[in-house]
Amino acid sequence: MQKKIFSIIMTLFLAGALTAAQQPAAQEQKKAMTPDEIIQAFAEKESAFYEAWMQYTYRQVATIRILSVDGYESRERMVLVYEVVFNDDGTREVKLVERSGRLRSVRWTAEDEDVITNLQPFALTAKELPLYNLKYEGRERVDELTTHVFSVRPKSTKGNRFYFQGKIWVDDQDLQIVRTMGKAVPQNRDNQFPEFETLRQVVDNMYWFPVWTYADSTLHFPGQSVRVEETITYERYKRFGSKATIQYQTPTKPPEGK
Repeated sequence: MQKKIFSIIMTLFLAGALTAAQQPAAQEQKKAMTPDEIIQAFAEKESAFYEAWMQYTYRQVATIRILSVDGYESRERMVLVYEVVFNDDGTREVKLVERSGRLRSVRWTAEDEDVITNLQPFALTAKELPLYNLKYEGRERVDELTTHVFSVRPKSTKGNRFYFQGKIWVDDQDLQIVRTMGKAVPQNRDNQFPEFETLRQVVDNMYWFPVWTYADSTLHFPGQSVRVEETITYERYKRFGSKATIQYQTPTKPPEGK
């Protein structure tokens, strides 16, 4: 009887040891992915997220503040509210629905508005990836996540468009981008853009969508230096499911029995 009990204990011990040995091996296998494999993995997810994102309505609120001009405190402020809607024919449109305040020290240009509304955070989809050079920078903690860090630079800034230049943080478990920090390029002496940071959260338990973008940079224009702060929030995500334009209203409860 003692031998039988000893045999059972040894069997359980060996099984536990084997399981414990397999777990680090599985983790090590995921860690052993090359930078190119990580890039391909998150680019595929970026493509899927972008396609899903294009099917959502949401409200985007941008607050632009001038904190100082040549070192002197300023209280200039402007708020822009956009709504992404779907028209009756199914086309997607970004509408400016509210504007308050104004900037006096700097000129708000069409390029500034283009960067805010069109330089979307999914810059590294499989389609866009060939336009960029990525360099692996190592691993870093972001809140409770362990991430891979890549620096990103466009191979060329030619053409009538803006590109992303900066860094991205990729979750090492799900291999998806959870944080971006960078700026729009190209820039020139008369038209400059601050460096921004964008964070994402899970929407509908599936998609990592942007929820918050923040920038605080000193921009050096000819003859003056201006410190600019921009805060952008993305709110009211709702998947478009009909051909009618989405209206943001609280649904009423149907009558009993309906």
